[in-house]
Amino acid sequence: MSDLAGLGVLVTRPAAQAEGLCRRIEAAGGRALRFPTLAILPPHDPAALAAALARLPACSLAVFTSANAVAAVARWCAGHGGWPAGVRVAAIGKGTARALAAAGIAVDLQPAHGERSEDLLALPALATCAGTRVLLIKGEGGRELLAATLAARGAEVHVACAYRRALPDADPAPLHAWLRAGAVDVVLATSNEALANLFALLDTAGRESARDLRPLVVGARGARLARELGFRPPPLLAGEAGDEAIVAALLAWRATQTPITPRGPQ
Repeated sequence: MSDLAGLGVLVTRPAAQAEGLCRRIEAAGGRALRFPTLAILPPHDPAALAAALARLPACSLAVFTSANAVAAVARWCAGHGGWPAGVRVAAIGKGTARALAAAGIAVDLQPAHGERSEDLLALPALATCAGTRVLLIKGEGGRELLAATLAARGAEVHVACAYRRALPDADPAPLHAWLRAGAVDVVLATSNEALANLFALLDTAGRESARDLRPLVVGARGARLARELGFRPPPLLAGEAGDEAIVAALLAWRATQTPITPRGPQ
């Protein structure tokens, strides 16, 4: 088949970031079942974020690790005359670059392929960072690879924690109902935390049902977590976390399958 007719896709992205992807899935004939398993909240210490952003004009490079990191900086720019002159901007992935463009912030460095820290660090422009003052704008927690590697290459790295990820305060009843009805065929999780939170929200029976579904993840780390959580079908891999790459992965896999009879909620 060349479309997603009859395919139920559980979309676990935060609500503010899911709608474009859901529309693409539905335009291809699939059913997007919206159930965010990740909440994006302000940082625990707003004063620390303000102090970190105050360093921005004195930096020569700002690195944004996700689209979620952009909103807080956009608000800072609105109150400080825009993006400071002379500060270059690096974005890990296409979604982050799009969010920066929407905020009126030009991107100078971005991997042509991939959306991992490793892909950004592979850029020749970051091979040596001696004398570079970097502001790393990220969420609380997460990987330390970027900060550690840039520092090892000679950069003076400062960190601005612009947001935090949390388990949403959500009623899992609709999710359990979809699983009991067999309405879900693919579980889509573009972050490991979203996938882990899904299992935290499900009860024992729900987790066991979910393990029979096909997970769609981004990269090797997501595939490894899917196996650790006990998913029985092999995970589908999207090369990037963007909407286009995810739908392309769904379409490519769906074309190898026998038709699915529509089921569950319409």
